[in-house]
Amino acid sequence: MQNTDNKRFVAIGLMLFAILFGAGNLIFPASMGQASGDHFVWAFIGFCITGVGLPLLAIMAMAYAGCNDLQEAAGRAHPLYGLFYTVVVYMSIGPCFAIPRTGTVAFEIGLWIFLVLFFVVSYWLAATPQKLVDRVGKILTPALVLTLGALIVKSVVDPLGVPQAAQPNYAGVLTATVAGILDGYNTLDAIAAFVFATLVTNFVREGGAKTAKEVTSQVYKSGILAVSLLAVIYFFIAKIGAESVTAIGMQDTGAPVLAETAKILFGNFGAILLSVIVLLACLTTSIGLITCCAAYFMRIVGRLTYKQYCLLFTIVSFLIGMFGLKTIIVSTIPV
Repeated sequence: MQNTDNKRFVAIGLMLFAILFGAGNLIFPASMGQASGDHFVWAFIGFCITGVGLPLLAIMAMAYAGCNDLQEAAGRAHPLYGLFYTVVVYMSIGPCFAIPRTGTVAFEIGLWIFLVLFFVVSYWLAATPQKLVDRVGKILTPALVLTLGALIVKSVVDPLGVPQAAQPNYAGVLTATVAGILDGYNTLDAIAAFVFATLVTNFVREGGAKTAKEVTSQVYKSGILAVSLLAVIYFFIAKIGAESVTAIGMQDTGAPVLAETAKILFGNFGAILLSVIVLLACLTTSIGLITCCAAYFMRIVGRLTYKQYCLLFTIVSFLIGMFGLKTIIVSTIPV
């Protein structure tokens, strides 16, 4: 029984990592690395405060509180506030910003037809949420880690260059750290983790955890595994960005940074490798977000079935995604 529980905790942790690690987690560290240059380590530390620390605290808080969902937790302030806050969160990490952003990173790197196929596959996998742990945690995540590992190892063995002087908004230790804190928050994981914590808790209970102590312990383990993987990958993506300026120049977003870097490191095969990384990273997050949003709005609104809500959010996300990555990022920041 103990071996089974351990395997379950690892699979859930890998699933959580995959749905947290999406579009922003690829593009923001790369862009931050370019801008922070020789101060990228300090920017990375700031990035981890909000991009790693806050998601972990959110997951642990939800598990410790024993709440069934975010609305119940936020409702402890006031029931109406709980409803308002939860709807805003789901719309922000769902069809308004985060889901379109996952597909748009793919659109920026690939062809528009790829965006269509991306959301078709997202809907297909999100329509069967009971299979998420097996499909994402045991299949898609290991594939994602392996492909990312190939890019990271190659960048360490054959670096593109040396970090250049930091841009003005990253100049200085304190300035770079504060800028990194803002960059890490823009991944939206500090907010999304509240929602994903509910998903993780449900899977832990389905795995056989009965008491509150058992559930909390398993959720903590899954959360620590997930964010530890995030931190390691953030460091190396930021490092790649910092070392890429002399080779490819400054880019508008992290998407072309990764695309050009992959081409230099792997030649023509680099485009294929990066496409796989983007597909897996963004797809797993898109699936998790569509699943959570559809389940929540089916519960509070009704009228449509779970699959119909999945389809609705998929279509809306696709349409917003067509506006392009830069437009979505600019629109997200004030919200």
